[in-house]
Amino acid sequence: MPQKTPLPGWEGMKGRGRMSMTAGRKVPVKFLSVASATILFFLGGCMPYSTGPTEVGVRTIKFGFLRKSGVEPKAYEPGATYWFIPVINGWNTFETRIQVMEMTMEPGRGARPGRDDLLFKTIDGNDISLDVIISYRIDPQKAPHILQFVASSDQELRENLVRTVTRSAPRDVFGELKTEELYVSEERAKKAAHARDVLNQILNPFGVIVENVLTKDYRFNPPYQKAIEDRKVADQMAEKAKSEARAAEEEYRTKLQDAIGSVNQMVARADGAFLQTKIDADAYYDQQDKIAKAIKAEAEAEARGLAQMTHALEGKGGETLVKLKIAEALQGKPILILPISGGSLDVKTTDVNKLLELYGIQRLAPQVMPGPQPAQPKEEKPAQ
Repeated sequence: MPQKTPLPGWEGMKGRGRMSMTAGRKVPVKFLSVASATILFFLGGCMPYSTGPTEVGVRTIKFGFLRKSGVEPKAYEPGATYWFIPVINGWNTFETRIQVMEMTMEPGRGARPGRDDLLFKTIDGNDISLDVIISYRIDPQKAPHILQFVASSDQELRENLVRTVTRSAPRDVFGELKTEELYVSEERAKKAAHARDVLNQILNPFGVIVENVLTKDYRFNPPYQKAIEDRKVADQMAEKAKSEARAAEEEYRTKLQDAIGSVNQMVARADGAFLQTKIDADAYYDQQDKIAKAIKAEAEAEARGLAQMTHALEGKGGETLVKLKIAEALQGKPILILPISGGSLDVKTTDVNKLLELYGIQRLAPQVMPGPQPAQPKEEKPAQ
């Protein structure tokens, strides 16, 4: 079997065990061993670093060989896994979903175990305690800035920045209210919106976005609270009295309207009766006027007829006609001729007055003449 020929310089190294010849240059064996081990460690020692579904990651380069050390100005996406060498890299994550911090008086409910509500004075000097809820989130793109200048975790960000600012600025904003305005929900909502704007002006440069500021219960100091409660009771009683007064007024208005309606009906009936009576009276007047005119016309006609008849009777024929009418009237009636002292009765006399006079004398004769009376013809009743 052929024998291997040793490399140049091998004998020297073999004797000392500490030097190696590379391209005619002497290199320490210890240095090559450390460098090889370091390279193999860096190439094979990477560790996984992950982000949650709502988290972003920030990498910190501790030792820079090919790049500058410090916080890398890049936010790693949520829900992913990244491989870095743990010795020369740091890893931090920040939550990006909305977080809620409640500051309330009720122990064990808010962000702190004890009492944690906001205490401030109103613009008119009354002490108020107010429960406030702050909703906020971080800007994912500013996560490297937060890590470099603000905080290294969500808890540190909440305690050192968010809590400090959100307990200070709202006091000033809500302190602009008057005590009476705290009762009005619209006024509290306006101040809450203004507090959110003020907080965003302060926190946005640090990568924090305030989504909402909500107010809950509010309280006054005990003496003022009792005065307010007494005033509420008085206001309720006054409102009740006003409601009763309004109800009585409405009832009066209803009765007044009913009375007005009844009066209007009576007036309408009276007007209708008056109008009907007037119509009937006008009709009766027209009827009687027509009757009167007819009677007047008839009377005038009769008067004209009598006038014409009188004019006709003024002549000789009229006298004859009168005698004829008298004869017709006396026809069938008994006529007694009584003797008179101066002779017999002239039957040719047609003077009615004298004839009546003769009738009267005839009736009186049996009463004044004594002795036996001549037989009298039986008187017949005139025809009716």
